[in-house]
Amino acid sequence: MNEPSKGAKTIKLAERRVFSQSFKPLYQEGMGLVEQAAEYLDGKGRLEAKKLSRTAATLYAAESMRLTTRLMQVASWLLLQRAANSGEMTRDQVASEKSKVRLDTASAHDEALGWNELPKDFLDLVTRSLRLQALVRRMDEEIYGGVINDTHAPSRRANPVSDQISLLNTAFARG
Repeated sequence: MNEPSKGAKTIKLAERRVFSQSFKPLYQEGMGLVEQAAEYLDGKGRLEAKKLSRTAATLYAAESMRLTTRLMQVASWLLLQRAANSGEMTRDQVASEKSKVRLDTASAHDEALGWNELPKDFLDLVTRSLRLQALVRRMDEEIYGGVINDTHAPSRRANPVSDQISLLNTAFARG
């Protein structure tokens, strides 16, 4: 009855958001969260972690790694989108480079032993990072389609740090 005509094109709201000025607040939120997490982990978080039980301290260390990995991946995605938005990269280049970005970093969540002992500020950063990752992942799926980085893909590199450095170099390349 209300079938779209064969020539009609669906408007992707996420794509419109990423490739317009309305992307700026999302970019600022993501980069701001990266900065807040780094500041917390290097300052107040370090002091709070020393007061934790052995179990909670181990969980804190593991979850800190997940947090920083998650935020670096989200930041990489945001940088790629910004590069496309500003014309520094084509959408095809972004699509190719974003295959190195993983937007599926999980969290131990509250079922983990010692979770209740973790500092509230730290848990807030984890929650906010998970929410931002979920938003970026949904946008990515809407814009580029499919599922991001199949974890069983044989082409996955063994060194994620190298992937991040390569991705950041590409995002900032003036080439």
